Formats: sequence, structure tokens, C-alpha cells
Amino acid sequence: MTDIAHPASQAPRRLPLPEFIAMLAFLFATIAFSIDAMLPALPEIGAELTPDNINRAQLILTSFVAGMGLGTLFAGPISDAIGRKLTITLGFGLYTAAALAAIAAQSLEMLLLARFIQGIGAAAPRIVGVALVRDLYEGREMARITSFVMMIFIIVPALAPSIGAGIIAVSDWHGVFLAFAAFAIIGALWLNIRQPETLPAENRRPLKLSVLAASAREVLSDRQVMLATVILTLGFGQMFALLSSAQQLFGETYGRGENFPLWFAAMALLSGSATILNARFVMRFGMRRIAGWAYQMQTVVSAIMLVLLLSDALPPALEFPAFFFWATSVFFMAGVTFGNLNALALQRMGHIAGMAASVVAAISTLAAVLIAAPVGLLYDGTALPVVVATLTCSGAAVLLMRRLQG
Repeated sequence: MTDIAHPASQAPRRLPLPEFIAMLAFLFATIAFSIDAMLPALPEIGAELTPDNINRAQLILTSFVAGMGLGTLFAGPISDAIGRKLTITLGFGLYTAAALAAIAAQSLEMLLLARFIQGIGAAAPRIVGVALVRDLYEGREMARITSFVMMIFIIVPALAPSIGAGIIAVSDWHGVFLAFAAFAIIGALWLNIRQPETLPAENRRPLKLSVLAASAREVLSDRQVMLATVILTLGFGQMFALLSSAQQLFGETYGRGENFPLWFAAMALLSGSATILNARFVMRFGMRRIAGWAYQMQTVVSAIMLVLLLSDALPPALEFPAFFFWATSVFFMAGVTFGNLNALALQRMGHIAGMAASVVAAISTLAAVLIAAPVGLLYDGTALPVVVATLTCSGAAVLLMRRLQG
């Protein structure tokens, strides 16, 4: 199988690769920023809109994720019918309108509704961006590109709280929503001015229930697609489990709560080297082999960490460095595997890339939450639950990788 999705005579026009990657990274960064930049604003929003129960302000995050989860189911099929650029543009339009509505919200309920709608709009660039890459590239070349883009979801959340705090310092929480709108407008303009449409009209699929059902069945019945999706789910699950417990682990378990944003940012930035390594070596070794190596590495590191925790072999001075190294390895694994597994999942789905991207994202995200949520509830003041979960997920992924082709 070649690395290019279309013969040269039929290939859609392309941006220069560095600009193409930068544009996609910006689109994905806007969505990632939409979640974590809100964290510094929650106390102020809670005090203003729900002073009797400030904790309700946390619903601002989950309402956005819920909307994005709903939008994920529809964004891909819509883009298969009307094209990638128009779908992303409409999504950003809905996202921007909802951001402006959030600024005008006078109650928490209205703000939550605006955030839910904003999440629906955010699903378009998140899902259709992957399909856009698949229109132009496949195989190892797609993996090389998506490895850079997927890593944005790891790096941006580490930096977003500091950026959000800076915006609030010169305005208030309303300024964060203005930043959301500004980034979305820039992303939409960049896409429409510079990026040619990647899905020709003759290759589009109508939005008919029978066509959508047939496409969904094709994706769900492809054993290799589902196998890649399950492995991707295991990777997301262990990373989400760490994220859900990170604040407590850094703060309560290891006493680094005061500098948690800095430690978290350092961890994410250090793991960013995975993107560079994957982009450099994926063309040589292939997606499946590199992803397999990453899960094997994670299994070994987590097994060693588990032994150290159970045996109390570490002196107190080394407990946090050991945990920090292990946690960084989890993010490193994500940077190496996520782009490769997405490329493997979509490798044979170029003709229905939108639907395939939606199905893969919906299944892997929802199932990963089902893994991570119980692990977070099992937090007992130590890193033991999340280390066991990571060891289990990575070990299972190693076994499943043996059946994956590519």
C-alpha cells in the first residue's frame, strides 16, 4: 500500500506540508484550549453565577465535553456529504456564536447551555480534521502528520491554564470566551483562505439514513478498524485515568500541589519528544511496530513502578522523581501511539473517512471514560490504582497489537 491516498493526477491540491501541519495543529489547539483554559475562571464564575454552590461551576467543563461527544457522532458523516471545509467552518461558526452567547449569559444554566452548544461545534474541527488528513495521506505518512497534531491534546492542556489565567488577569472570565471566538475565527479564515477542499463533489456520500447505516456497518464490521479502536481506547483510558487523578497525586500524595501547573506543564513538554521521534522513525519502522514498542515500554515501566510501590523500596527523596518519570512515560506513550493508531484505523476507510473518524473517536473516547472514571474513584492517597490500571491497559494492548496488521 502506498503512502499517498490518491494518484498524482487525481490528488487534491495541497498546502506545503509545514503549513498544513501548522494549520491542523492550530485547529486542534483551539479545541484543547477550550477545556483547560476555563480552569482558572471557575472560581470567579462560581462566585458570580452560583454563589450558593460554587462547585457547580465545574459543570462548565463537562457540559462542553458532553456537547463535543454528541457532535462527534454527526460531524464526520456530515463532512462526507457536504465537504470538509464547509463542515469545519459551520462547526466553528456554531462554536463562535456559542462563545459570544456565553459572554452574555446571566445565569449558570444559560452558560452551561452555551458551553454544550459550543462543544457540538467543536466536534467538527476535531473529527473532520482527521478525515481531512486521510483525504490527502494514508499509511505511514498520515501517521507522521497526525502524531504532531494529536500531541496538541497533550501539550496544550498543560499550558492552557496559565494562558487562561493571564487573560483573566487583564480582563475577567468573559475575556476567555472572547479568546475562544478569536481563535475560532482565525482558524476558519486560515482554513478557507489557504486549504483547498480535499473531498471532491463526486466522492461525497448523501446524508441518507440508508447510506449512513451502510457506512457505519462497514466501519464496525472491519476487524482491523475495530482492533485499532480498542487498542486506542486502552491508550486513552490509561491517560485519562492519570489525568483524572493528577491534581490529587501531585498535591496530596507527593506534596507538589502549589506548583502543580508547572510540574504538569514540564511533564507534558518533556513527553513532546515522542512526537519528534515518531515523525522521524515511522517511515522507517512503520506504525504498528512503533506503537507496539511503546506499549511494551509502558508495560515494563509500569510493572517496575508497581513493584516499587508495593515493596516500599524507594527512599522518600526518590518517591516523587520516580512517579514523575512514570507519569511522563504515560504521556510519552500517548504521543507515540495515538497518531499511529488513528492512521491504522483509517487506513482502509479513505472512501468514508468522515464516518470512520467519527466512529473511532466516539467509541475510543466513551470507552476510555468508562475505564478512567472507576480508576479515579479508587484513588486511595497513593498512585497504586492508576499504576495498576496503566499496567493492565498497556499489557492488554501489547497482546492485541500482535493481531493488528499494518
